[in-house]
Amino acid sequence: MRFDLVTLNLVLAIAETRSITRGAEHEHLALAAASKRLSDLETRLGVTLFERRARGVELTEAGRALVRHVRSLNASLHALESEVVEFSRGVKGHLRIVANASAIAECLPADLAAFSRAHPGIRISLDDLTSAEIQAAVAEGRADVGVFVPPQHEPRLACRPYREGELAILVPVGHALARKPAHPFDALLDYDIVGLHVGTAVHELMRERAQALGRPLKVRVQVHGFDAIAQLVEAGLGVAVLPAVVAERFSRVFRVKPLKLLDAWARRRYLLAVRQQEVLPAVVQRFVDALCPASDPASPVAAPAARQSRTRRRPVP
Repeated sequence: MRFDLVTLNLVLAIAETRSITRGAEHEHLALAAASKRLSDLETRLGVTLFERRARGVELTEAGRALVRHVRSLNASLHALESEVVEFSRGVKGHLRIVANASAIAECLPADLAAFSRAHPGIRISLDDLTSAEIQAAVAEGRADVGVFVPPQHEPRLACRPYREGELAILVPVGHALARKPAHPFDALLDYDIVGLHVGTAVHELMRERAQALGRPLKVRVQVHGFDAIAQLVEAGLGVAVLPAVVAERFSRVFRVKPLKLLDAWARRRYLLAVRQQEVLPAVVQRFVDALCPASDPASPVAAPAARQSRTRRRPVP
């Protein structure tokens, strides 16, 4: 079934104005022509898109579903136009990266800067998502590359080991826990916790460990950035768990003290993920090879991407 953009945009205009007449005017169509387009579309789809009422029209459930897809399509077309136009300005590609907050704060910026210096014609966009959201975005094609913390839930991804990191405890200067340089996680459960929002890898990890210990996780404040966490910890609103590199950095800015987290799970790894496909786009392949040049082909995590890079790889110009 083929759709034309004029009719789809007409449906969107009618939905937004709640009037066939105003929708037709918005799309610069005669009312009779707009009514026929709408009627033909409903006939082809076999559904009613709008309920006609005295004060205008209302979307049906089928209409709402169509409008949702039209908006998504328009967003994709706008992105397509913007990206293609960039080639006329000398840009040789656009790399869409999604990563979790820890990777962005801990290790990714330096690698992105190095890649940009080596490939100045490639534009990079970076979004901060949770690990679960990252996997979905890459698997569904909304992002080219993702960096996240295991576990891997999405089977459509090929992953390579990227970096390793370590979590640490952050407490206010003078806090009772600051008397010792290191503590197990259960020592934190006596205190209020300041952390990132629900769904982030660190929060889910703490929640699971507290549950395994049969203890409540007393989350007092949840925010969307590590700098906010550090300021709240400094103010005495609780203690926190965050990447050790970040904790050390904040200790030089705020009156907070980083402490070692003794549990084995404090040591964790980041994975770099792409969607499984026979041949990666050249820009994506360059980025993967730049960030993971020494991936072990025998590693079960790296195997899908490694096999992919050895078979039918498109030569990089």
